[in-house]
Amino acid sequence: MALTVDRLRGNWNYPTSIRFGAGRISELADACRQAGMSRPLLVTDRGLAGLDMVRNAIDANEDAALPTGLFCDVQPNPVWHNVEDGLRVYREGGHDGVIAFGGGSPLDVGKSIAFMVPQTRPIWDFEDIGDNYKLATSEGVAPVVAVPTTAGTGSEVGRGAVITNEENHTKKIIFHPKMLPVVAILDPELTVGMSPRMTAGTGLDALSHNLEAYSAPFHNPLADGIGVEGIRLVKEYLPAAYRDGNDLVARAQMLAAAAMGATAFQKGLGAIHALSHPVGALYDTHHGLTNGVFLPYVLVFNRPAIEDRIVRLAAYLGLPNPSFESFLAWILEIRQVTGTPHTLKELGVGDDRFDEMARMAEVDPPAYGNPIPVSAQDLLGIYRKAYAGAV
Repeated sequence: MALTVDRLRGNWNYPTSIRFGAGRISELADACRQAGMSRPLLVTDRGLAGLDMVRNAIDANEDAALPTGLFCDVQPNPVWHNVEDGLRVYREGGHDGVIAFGGGSPLDVGKSIAFMVPQTRPIWDFEDIGDNYKLATSEGVAPVVAVPTTAGTGSEVGRGAVITNEENHTKKIIFHPKMLPVVAILDPELTVGMSPRMTAGTGLDALSHNLEAYSAPFHNPLADGIGVEGIRLVKEYLPAAYRDGNDLVARAQMLAAAAMGATAFQKGLGAIHALSHPVGALYDTHHGLTNGVFLPYVLVFNRPAIEDRIVRLAAYLGLPNPSFESFLAWILEIRQVTGTPHTLKELGVGDDRFDEMARMAEVDPPAYGNPIPVSAQDLLGIYRKAYAGAV
């Protein structure tokens, strides 16, 4: 039986309550009420704020007697003042919940605004290190309904947010269990406007989440299973979504893959993300695209620790002569098919700050989940290979 978008519909709990399927943005008001909101603040970026999808969502809420405010001062790589400004709008408007609407940046800012409502400490005190999250006030964190319009970060089902500290130009992962959205609406119709370049970057972000979670050296067989299937969905549907942005089946499956990646990476991430965060903080590059550049270089670095797992993965994906080499060849192929740069140089990144970036990457929390422990010297070597294109 042929797969149609009508069959790609369901209600899931992982543990966020997920409403998945084409047209389900029509349920936004009901989702807000499920989350306990009566006066939500919709957080998005400037580009989306002027589009019909946002105006229609706000109008539909108004028609449902659910007055909804708007905050859209969100940068592509969000910084603290985006959260601070949104928090002021939230308080002045008397809001009681957040609709985080858009790509990873609005989702992360929206979740951070909701989280910071009752906090008295700086947001940096809650960086995802050790038990820092226990310093937070849990009572009074505002509920969040997440509506992704890209298929990459999976922030709609995550308990963290990435915010850049402008003072030292470092990306920080802020974590707390209460940051998990109450409801997520995954509607593939909202993603059809993504450009091929954005489709590629967000898709490779989903791939890197699933792959790094699967490769992380911790015991979590649930995350392993989700990660493996998430990778298969990327293999099958990212090229189709890239070729034809109106392919709702491909768009739906990529939304699923993105959510699966963020569900799986509770197990851990690795050097791909540790290397990408300094690049994004210093050069303002797209996070998913940056992850895509680093994919093969980190894969080869980790080979001694993960080869057996990658061989099993290659077999599941139906690659010819399942092996580490066949999987690496597929990674290089999907990057080429989606027009992803092969080197940091092509991404517009210079080689003059590699020593600084390697030190930043060494202490980035995802580095601790890499299958092989990494030092600044190791990471410097990967930067150099990614700059030269030496896989």
